[in-house]
Amino acid sequence: MENFIYKNPTEIIFGRNCLHALKDQLLKRGYRSALVLYGGSHCKVNGVLKQITTQLESCSISCFVQGGIHPNPKLSEVEQIVKNVKDDIVDVVLALGGGSVIDTAKAVAVCLAAPSVRLQDILLGDQKIKRALDVGVISTIAGSGSESSCSMVITIDDGNLKRACDDEQLYPVFAILDPTLTFTLPYYQMVSGACDILMHAMERYFSPTDNTELIDSMCEGLMRVVLSSIEKSIKNPQDYEARANLMWAGSLCHNGLLGTGRKEDWACHRMEHELSGLFNVVHGAGLCALWGSWAAYVRPYHPKRFASFARQVMGIEEVNDDRCGTLGIQALVSFFKRVGMPVCITDLNVCIDEAIIQTMAQNCLLRSDSIGQLKRLSLQDIKAIYRKAGKVE
Repeated sequence: MENFIYKNPTEIIFGRNCLHALKDQLLKRGYRSALVLYGGSHCKVNGVLKQITTQLESCSISCFVQGGIHPNPKLSEVEQIVKNVKDDIVDVVLALGGGSVIDTAKAVAVCLAAPSVRLQDILLGDQKIKRALDVGVISTIAGSGSESSCSMVITIDDGNLKRACDDEQLYPVFAILDPTLTFTLPYYQMVSGACDILMHAMERYFSPTDNTELIDSMCEGLMRVVLSSIEKSIKNPQDYEARANLMWAGSLCHNGLLGTGRKEDWACHRMEHELSGLFNVVHGAGLCALWGSWAAYVRPYHPKRFASFARQVMGIEEVNDDRCGTLGIQALVSFFKRVGMPVCITDLNVCIDEAIIQTMAQNCLLRSDSIGQLKRLSLQDIKAIYRKAGKVE
């Protein structure tokens, strides 16, 4: 286990019908004005947006409401929101939704707090975040974990470069997690989000660091519960315990805890960011489409790690590590198929060729010579994985 510093300042309010806690969160922090961001019309239909604006009004907090946040949010969208509200005083940015809305809220909070900052420079690593407004979250989907992480992911329009930024100032100050708000999510959105949770655990689990038994066991337990909760939620969309497990796992798998004491991989995420940046695919689905090809490519270099995953998470009983790891990969790919997730790029209705592969691989390596930690992937490695996932001969 490696040395580490762990900190997570986000206050989590979790449970059935806990949306009423928003008022207390707002009052105790003395906010006077809020920018409320949301995605589609779903939160209008189910009345959640109305509940939020009503609580703001009861606290005498003025609010500016902006909807229509798209999946895989673009820099230009963030800049337009900032332009729309730049003459208004905003104390807090409230994100109602999932990862795309939360990441947009974080980006807007950075731009409003320091108007001279160029967000593109921050995303490319050329500039540090000076400060950010407070961000509060009302989560309506179990998935990204952005409600308790210090990360934001935004796509730069020029070149469709989807880039992540980590900074302590990006932790939301609070997050309200009510599993009942996820009951009416569309099937594909629910499963994609849940698979993103699984991938966040795996990006930490598939590590080259030795002697991480404690965190390994936590990862394995979370992954088992996520897999079973996906199936239970499919069988009964209003299974509260299954939805609660998914929602809490979403935060636990991306709040930094599972990465303590170890190197994290993140190659699959980097490769998927180029895919969704170019083709606007659903992030969790894109990860599923790539993972089997990445795992098959990397497994021979770390057979014991994949064998442990197969035995402890997928329940494979096989003595030989090579055979066991292969069966574990096949078992998870079969699970993805069974729940309606893509297992290759063509399943996303996306066709790629050598030119696209070259572009995505080069963008993966922008300002670096490799990605990943379990196996450091070069340009040629990345291209080989994309070819396999895209069924490009």
